[in-house]
Amino acid sequence: MSLKLDQITRIVDGSHWIKNASLTLEPGSFNVLLGRTLAGKTSLMRLMAGLDRPTQGHIYFNGKEVTGIPVRERNVSMVYQQFINYPNLTVYDNIASPLKLGKLPQADIDARVRQTAEMLHIEPFLKRFPLELSGGQQQRTAMARALVKDADIILFDEPLVNLDYKLREELRQEMRELFAARNTIAVYATTEPNEALALGGNVVLMHEGEIIQSGHTPVVYHNPASVTCAELFGEPPINLIQGQVSQSTVSFSDQIHFALNDDLGDLAPGDYIFGIRPNHLTLVPGHDDDLELAVTVELAEISGSETFLHVSNRDMSMVLHLSGVHEYAVDARISIYVPTHKLYVFSQEHQLIQTARSDWEKR
Repeated sequence: MSLKLDQITRIVDGSHWIKNASLTLEPGSFNVLLGRTLAGKTSLMRLMAGLDRPTQGHIYFNGKEVTGIPVRERNVSMVYQQFINYPNLTVYDNIASPLKLGKLPQADIDARVRQTAEMLHIEPFLKRFPLELSGGQQQRTAMARALVKDADIILFDEPLVNLDYKLREELRQEMRELFAARNTIAVYATTEPNEALALGGNVVLMHEGEIIQSGHTPVVYHNPASVTCAELFGEPPINLIQGQVSQSTVSFSDQIHFALNDDLGDLAPGDYIFGIRPNHLTLVPGHDDDLELAVTVELAEISGSETFLHVSNRDMSMVLHLSGVHEYAVDARISIYVPTHKLYVFSQEHQLIQTARSDWEKR
């Protein structure tokens, strides 16, 4: 069953929580809402579920308008970031609760509860109560309750945010596998770009209550429609540099110039915004078209087996996302290298003009 939002707007106390959102989600699709806190992700999901009603616009399920139909009359499930389970019910009864409300035969309830519990690896805990479980097991229980009723649409509002890294990785993988063979529409909200990339499927970028881009996840990542889209879909965010193009040269300042290469050769003379992702910057040259920049270290932020290296010179500030541990003293002077074929080009109005060449898609 497809879900279509047609010019949906929600106004609360004079403020636009959602602005003219249009979106179509297909059966069996996995869709990630990606945006910062207060971007409108939860508000949009509540409209999809029927928990709230739009101020303007229409919502359709499989071509039938359901704009005014409340959540209790829709076949929708929702999983929140908090572990919302019934504390006085066993895991079995928690999972079975929506089926019992639907008055299914007991034999069907038992079969579906055990099948769903097995999928989420909580079958050994069916006789326990939620407070006897770990956080990951409690969230799996909440997810099982949402999955067991075969809803037309399942909404996940940052369901893994309170779990540790290992559990999050396990559940991400399991979720991809769970929905690969289902005809349910899955919608998953997150503030983390790396989580959206890991989950795959489709992504919907949200900013200040608006849908600013949507599509197949790798396509959107490699082809951000605007500066805002590029900044949202990257952690750390994309580095931005003001530059000028002449007949044969790109200039980032009075001191920094490089020749137009084949990837940038179609740019007309003028002013542009250039973008380079932090993971594309390096400490050693790797390509013939690398631009060497002399910079000063502001901070070497080590996180596990990664380093976020903050650097600057008199013309710009940038962040490098490096694999491994790299220790640098503050104010150390180093050289970094920019592969100019990896540059994104945006207009002064912040719209994408040219995407970077990538290994994923050659131009």
